[in-house]
Amino acid sequence: MPAPSPEPIDVPIRDESIRLGQFLKLANLVESGAEAKPVIADGAVLVNDEVETRRGRQLVPGDVVTLGGLAARVATGEVEIDVPW
Repeated sequence: MPAPSPEPIDVPIRDESIRLGQFLKLANLVESGAEAKPVIADGAVLVNDEVETRRGRQLVPGDVVTLGGLAARVATGEVEIDVPW
């Protein structure tokens, strides 16, 4: 049985969708787009508890991205985020 996913932090986006590589940077899960590419290609990123290897994967509000035990949920609105990592 897989380990339960950590409780995700809501990270608001401005548009209706965002690409996975951009979201990893926005959520401070990686420091740059250059860092996102190999992390995604290596299968280290989960989207909704499934391995995702496409950096251009379109995420929509409600999608949960997990990397290295940290989880961020795509959200809408002007919410200020305080990412704990």
